[in-house]
Amino acid sequence: MKVPFSTMEIMHKEIRTEMLEKFTKVYDKGWYIGGEECTKFEEEYAKYIGTKYCIGVGNGLDALRLALLSLDIRENDEVIVPSNTYIATALAVSYTGAKPVLVDPDINTYNLSETGIEEAITKNTKAIIIVNLYGQSADMDEIIKIAKKHKLYVIEDCAQSHNSLYKGKKTGTFGDIGCFSFYPGKNLGALGDGGAVVTNNKKLADKIRAISNYGSLEKYKHIYKGINSRLDELQAGFLRIKLKNLDKYTKERQRIAEKYLKKINNPKIILPTIGNDRTHVWHIFAIRCKTRNKLQEYLKEHGIGTNIHYPISIAKQKAYKDDNLNDLPIAKKIADEELSLPLYYGMTDKEIDYVIDIINKY
Repeated sequence: MKVPFSTMEIMHKEIRTEMLEKFTKVYDKGWYIGGEECTKFEEEYAKYIGTKYCIGVGNGLDALRLALLSLDIRENDEVIVPSNTYIATALAVSYTGAKPVLVDPDINTYNLSETGIEEAITKNTKAIIIVNLYGQSADMDEIIKIAKKHKLYVIEDCAQSHNSLYKGKKTGTFGDIGCFSFYPGKNLGALGDGGAVVTNNKKLADKIRAISNYGSLEKYKHIYKGINSRLDELQAGFLRIKLKNLDKYTKERQRIAEKYLKKINNPKIILPTIGNDRTHVWHIFAIRCKTRNKLQEYLKEHGIGTNIHYPISIAKQKAYKDDNLNDLPIAKKIADEELSLPLYYGMTDKEIDYVIDIINKY
């Protein structure tokens, strides 16, 4: 049997007619940037997440960069970043001229906890970026408490946590700003690049919207040295359709993950853990294995697709060779052992059972 790591075939087949109708509507209207679809998506997504404001932007990296720019993060500032995140989180900091300061995560949830954060704070620290990795929230109460104590901004990187909850509230609503990616493979994915920034602060919302539009809120009047990063009408329209289905997609991902958690039974495999007071939306079902590369090859031989998130830690990336970032032990351990199993909307019970059976025989 062949089981891909991921596919959107079933999802897109179900909404094909509606998506094509949306394409035709936008195509025929002839308005492709800053129109009705984007405005309505921003309103609908803000309501769904539970914030007052949402600004559609070009991609998730831009969302983080715009968040930092709106908070006046600049050269010589420091921003705390998880050591095991995707490089985009650190790049957003670097683009402002500030320095990313790596802190190791909790080995059980793979997310930042209060441990290690305070030790990393210096007089130059201005913000903490929390990455809700793989699909669940970090321990927000403790991190917010530390941030308030040291008067630091909190930015939530929610690129992998659409619709996940912490104590009944959606991720993206706890910090000063929440940042989302709508890359096609995300739990809420467009048919191209896209992203959003959410906040309850009108001043920040207006500033982010201006910076993302060449620094302008009014045509030809530029109040900031801005950039061009806007969610286009087509992607906004497609996202509006998928947003209506996100709860359904989430429940299916949780059903598959629950089956994995209950039935994978192999002492060589370390299964993911769900932290207290939160829900997991399983953007990634990340297992660990000391013989990860051998396991990946074994699964490939049996027709099972996998991925690694992420095989090279930020500190070891060539792009950061001159930044003297510490290659921290938990980040290294995760990079050496993590393997992501197939999990996607439309995955059949036969496919799920096959993956479980093959893993249990390893």
